[in-house]
Amino acid sequence: MKYLMLVYGNQEKWDSIPADQWPDVVANQDAFNRRYQGTGELIGAYGLADAVMARLVKRVDGAPAVTDGPYLETKEYIASFYLLDVESEERAHEIAADMPWADQDPVEVWPVPHEGQ
Repeated sequence: MKYLMLVYGNQEKWDSIPADQWPDVVANQDAFNRRYQGTGELIGAYGLADAVMARLVKRVDGAPAVTDGPYLETKEYIASFYLLDVESEERAHEIAADMPWADQDPVEVWPVPHEGQ
């Protein structure tokens, strides 16, 4: 079964991390990614740009119409996402709890019941 893990953040949170701690933060996340890629349970891990770089796209008269966005009602936004392929929901929860940030912020875990072909 596949699961999507979402990690939230914001620029204020990233800016609050002292510059000398960033190498350890990145190393911890890389170790997490390698550990679960090694077991075959982590299909992909993707960090997203700051929310100011995101755009909203819709179709108007058959053509893309692009505007600034998203229009968030909270300061938190999706900072990264991970796609898992695990044997059970319990295992997805175990991996989410092992996320380096999970002691400070929750990790959303979403079942992925359908996959496009």
